[in-house]
Amino acid sequence: QVQLVESGGGLVQAGGSLRLSCAASGRTVSSYAMGWFRQAPGKEREFVAGISWSGGAIYYADSVKGRFTISRDNAKNTVYLQMNSLKPEDAAVYYCAADGSSRYRIHASSADYWGQGTQVTVSS
Repeated sequence: QVQLVESGGGLVQAGGSLRLSCAASGRTVSSYAMGWFRQAPGKEREFVAGISWSGGAIYYADSVKGRFTISRDNAKNTVYLQMNSLKPEDAAVYYCAADGSSRYRIHASSADYWGQGTQVTVSS
């Protein structure tokens, strides 16, 4: 069993930056595809960024390309999301997810493990 714990959320002004972390415990996730998703009030959960097991393949939603950067440190069993140039529309609860059945690309429908989420609020 894998436990995922997100941290790093908070309140930031538009144009500011935050760095989210997702620490995994219970077992190593070094062979898992990992990703970040977000859900704003009244909206469906959406994909934000994904990273393959080695970090060699990275995927972003069009809405965050050029502003967000996903990375991972398998030695620390941790995935990160650097968020720059934040916009009010980026405000949401951000969730980390892990897919034990895929090494390359994570999909919400097949993710095995989810964190509890961390709130990101962006003031205009």
